[in-house]
Amino acid sequence: MIKKIKSFCKSQTVLVIAFILAVITVFIVPPDEKYAGYCNRAVLIQLFALMLSVAGLRSTGIFEKLTDIILTKSGNVRKLGLLFVCVCFFSSMLVTNDVALITFVPLTILTFEHIKDEKSRIITIVLETAAANLGSMMTPVGNPQNIYLYDEYKLTAFDFVKTTLPTGIISIVLLIFLTFLLPKTPCRNHDSKDININLKLSAAYSILFIICILTVFRFIPDYVCFIIAVVTALIFDRKLLIKVDYALLFTFVCFFVFVGNISRIETVSDFFSEILSGREILVSALLSQVISNVPAAVMLSGFSGEGLKLLLGVNIGGLGTLIASLASLISYQFYSKSEGADSKRYMLAFSAVGFPMLAVLLLINIFI
Repeated sequence: MIKKIKSFCKSQTVLVIAFILAVITVFIVPPDEKYAGYCNRAVLIQLFALMLSVAGLRSTGIFEKLTDIILTKSGNVRKLGLLFVCVCFFSSMLVTNDVALITFVPLTILTFEHIKDEKSRIITIVLETAAANLGSMMTPVGNPQNIYLYDEYKLTAFDFVKTTLPTGIISIVLLIFLTFLLPKTPCRNHDSKDININLKLSAAYSILFIICILTVFRFIPDYVCFIIAVVTALIFDRKLLIKVDYALLFTFVCFFVFVGNISRIETVSDFFSEILSGREILVSALLSQVISNVPAAVMLSGFSGEGLKLLLGVNIGGLGTLIASLASLISYQFYSKSEGADSKRYMLAFSAVGFPMLAVLLLINIFI
């Protein structure tokens, strides 16, 4: 029993921290009628429906088919790395950074089993991770913090893209430049697989995904999206309901409670309001290094009206430490469990790429 608890705490560190913080604040601010207004229902529903639709699309073989095409087209390690970086960057805009890495990092590891170049394997995975984190900043559905901030501050699609596009363009240019660290070693010829895609299921989950997008952009009520998502899963594949990341949803609930309570503590509220004023990008990026960017977005939103600056800060803040973005932990976990993994070497490469990019993007957004 103790081993199971330790294992859970290790795998769900952010959730455990969020829960402890929420419980502590409950003793400071006893439950009352205001608690009902803490949780952002729309965000929880949107995240739930998106995770359900993406899990459904993955089950149809669409992502595997896309990867098969990428591997077939690659001719050398540098080109392969560039392809993986680009596909992680652009796919994360729609399927989220987590899903992009869950899909492509294992396939990268599998591909490099035939190449036998550990340095290139590490660099590719590190760049993929940065690409997924930075590419996801470009759309309101790219990652959980975007979904939350977009709804919390009632942002428009135009303002959102106008804010993130310049940083996104700079990011992809930097990432492409970094792929030159990879050699032009020829890749082993890839035998194309015959992947059968279930067109009926693909159409159903694609429609659900479109409905999720329309819900995020407020064309469809969130409760309608929730009903459609649940009914779709019950009709086509009930197992999808257990593939939803409920730990992430509960983490959001805990942080909603935590932020709601501390915002009612006058001294704490005054402190964060003062330290954030004029420093939203820097503070949110630095806080993300310690508690990760999703909870940083939820926490700081209670003390600032500058939603667009927080948006930039927490997304840029996904670079740097391994825990700055939960998606980065996904890549590390896949790599560390692979044959011949060198975790120390991986962390050195991760830091060598992440911290300089973090510094460059912060300097550009703060001082230019």
